[in-house]
Amino acid sequence: MSDKKKVHPKEKTKLHPRNKHRGRYDFKMLSEETPELAEFVSLNKFGDESINFFDAGAVKTLNKALLKHFYKVEHWNIPDGYLCPPIPGRADYIHNIADLLGNNGEAPKGKKVKCLDIGVGANCVYPIIGATQYGWSFVGIEIDSVAIHSAKNIITANEELKERIEVRKQDNPKNIFYGAINDGELIDVTICNPPFHSSAEEAQKGSLRKLSSLHKKNVEETDKDAKLNFGGVNQELWCKGGEKKFVRDMIRQSRQYSKSVLWFTTLISKQNNLNSAYEALKNVNVFEHKVIEMGQGTKSSRIVAWTFKTKAQQESWKNKRNDRE
Repeated sequence: MSDKKKVHPKEKTKLHPRNKHRGRYDFKMLSEETPELAEFVSLNKFGDESINFFDAGAVKTLNKALLKHFYKVEHWNIPDGYLCPPIPGRADYIHNIADLLGNNGEAPKGKKVKCLDIGVGANCVYPIIGATQYGWSFVGIEIDSVAIHSAKNIITANEELKERIEVRKQDNPKNIFYGAINDGELIDVTICNPPFHSSAEEAQKGSLRKLSSLHKKNVEETDKDAKLNFGGVNQELWCKGGEKKFVRDMIRQSRQYSKSVLWFTTLISKQNNLNSAYEALKNVNVFEHKVIEMGQGTKSSRIVAWTFKTKAQQESWKNKRNDRE
């Protein structure tokens, strides 16, 4: 017997106003355009059409449908086990970055706006959204050869992405910007979704907590086969020192590229990592930094953005953008 029908808000008001995913998923429409989604859709305990978000195949197919309908990406796939991110949250990052780069609320458009995605992943989602929504150019940096191959396959399979997204291999995982930005290259903004956990064990515990939450019951910690519902191989989920150390390293290394980049940004998922980031920003003597709060449902995160350029230099950069070849 179903629980009482759940009343849903008409809009997810925590999402950015330009985010295409403020409404509920229309599974009927999505299934008509992507028929393979239909096999994963069923009524949940509230009598609403939904999918099992712990089923990796269902989540991947939903992403495929969303990218096709909202971003006109006809061909998208990722290898099994690789991160399959929630599209609404990724879109929110891009729209907030557009505001950061904009003038008086008007987001810049066109291929002369160049972005660097640190850890583009097999899914290539950030560049897809930025390229299709704003026409920006992207360089995606990645250390994993399988992820690089996957991202390149997505790009070459979709005509609109071919001229706008380039993927480069980072040979040294300790380097974040060195080897990623070419000599003389100008980048309007860098984006990053850092590895969240500090060890494989911590990532495993996070998987178990998510599993428990999704099924609303306790999960034995001995269940070594539990996986995050959005997948993720080791380098996507954890690194030594976790998000805190990764962000501090990024900030420290950004100083060397202060002339090449207008704005550096990164997601910070853990609120208690902000003070560490503030300390690192002070140590490299940034001119300005901002924290942009984001929220989706009960989950919240934030973008930390920083620049070494004065207000006059920022305006000069924007004015000269159109003169780029």
